[in-house]
Amino acid sequence: MKINKHSKIFIIRRYLMLVMLLSTLGCSSYEQFKWVTEDFEIPSKIYRAEYIQAWQAALDIMKKYDLDTSSQESGIIKTRWIDNTIALNFADSFGGRNSVKAAKFKVIINIVKGFRGTREVSKITVYKRQLVEQDFLQGWKEIPTDGIFEQTILYRLGRIMMRDNKLKKIEEEKAREAEAELDL
Repeated sequence: MKINKHSKIFIIRRYLMLVMLLSTLGCSSYEQFKWVTEDFEIPSKIYRAEYIQAWQAALDIMKKYDLDTSSQESGIIKTRWIDNTIALNFADSFGGRNSVKAAKFKVIINIVKGFRGTREVSKITVYKRQLVEQDFLQGWKEIPTDGIFEQTILYRLGRIMMRDNKLKKIEEEKAREAEAELDL
């Protein structure tokens, strides 16, 4: 079967129209689902610290909360539900939202051991799940977090590990000095 010149042009035009149609649909659908990547981005940070050091720092920060799970083997620290109704209502007292009947949150910290070159690093992820209840008829509804709590925890973890590293260096220097005095 031989295709004439007009049929080839017709096929090419159809193909180009299909490509243009699909490319315009692809851009418009991204705007619809852009919130998915923004809302479900869980705050995390990589620290130049050994896994044990990162684990101890996380336990140190989370000791003031009621822990549900603390498994060093799996690298998970999870709190029980913590009531924060008063704090949430106070923080939004000058805002436009109505006060909530009840609010509670749960924090999950995940610590993963990794390597950057030959040096051991730890990736720490902090996830806060916030539930609110406007009235007893609607039930509990999950609301997105503002990310401040998670970023604060990550900052505090970094400061604790930096402090521990500085103390470790000071102890090593003192040990070297003591060794040098013994050799003399």
